[in-house]
This record gives sequence, structure tokens and C-alpha cells, in this order.
Amino acid sequence: MTIAVGERLPSAVFKEKTPDGPVEITTESLFKGKRVVLFAVPGAFTPTCTLNHLPGYLEHRDALLAKGVDAIAVLAVNDWHVMGAWAQASGGAGKIHFLADWDAGFSKAIGLDIDLTAGGLGVRSKRYSMLVEDGVVKALNIEENPGQATVSSAEAMLAHL
Repeated sequence: MTIAVGERLPSAVFKEKTPDGPVEITTESLFKGKRVVLFAVPGAFTPTCTLNHLPGYLEHRDALLAKGVDAIAVLAVNDWHVMGAWAQASGGAGKIHFLADWDAGFSKAIGLDIDLTAGGLGVRSKRYSMLVEDGVVKALNIEENPGQATVSSAEAMLAHL
């Protein structure tokens, strides 16, 4: 069952690459007492994710923060090495969190996993964005087509805020 607006995110552990190696980030440490924009992509370095979705959040980072957002995070079902390389290649390192949901555990727990095995990608996350306040989902924007980033875009999130 897909998580809904008004529901609390389940406990989960992500990994994020730092200069000192991987750091575990829990849902509690990321969301407790904060207003966070989380957006998810089917995969780091994939075309729509790299050319459209992520750049919008980097471009509008300051505008989102100015609207009272404490942090921005991107999540993908990739390992922390890939997410770290994507952070560096995109220029997003240190600006937003690049979270590895390496086993799709979080994506499955919130019902936003998708099986893209037929396309050679395996189980991944659906493309979405959500506004989370103190661990509770306040807005959820799920793309119907994983190759599009419209309802989950930074511009759409800005309009919501």
C-alpha cells in the first residue's frame, strides 16, 4: 500500500557518501523537527533523472530553502558509491543529500517501489516528490510515467509551498 498524505514515514536507514566514507542517515535524524523535501528517482545517472529532475532541484535549492524548507534530499535505489559519484558529477555535493536506498527497503516500505526488470534496471523507486514535516508526509507527488519529471519537479514543489 502506498503511503498517503498525513501518514508518518517508517523507520529506515539510508547511506550517504562523505569524504570519510559512508554515513548512515536514519529517517529520524533526517526528518525529526524539520521540514524536508524528498524526491526520488529510478536511478542515478539515468537520462530524465540527470538531465531534468535533479538539475531543477539544484537550480531552485535556494528558493525552496527560502520557503522554509530545512533540507532537500534525493533518493535512489543505488549504492552509496554511485550516489556519491552522482553528487560530485552533478555539482550537488554539499547542497542536497544524496541518499542510497541500496536494497529498496524504504521504497518498498512506503509502497513506491517499481519493478523495472524488463528494462534491465531491477527493482527501483518510483519517481516522486514529497514534503515531509517532522516525519509526516504533507504532500506527495507521484509521476505516472517514470520517464517524466513534471508533477514531482522542483517547480511543482515550489508552487505547492
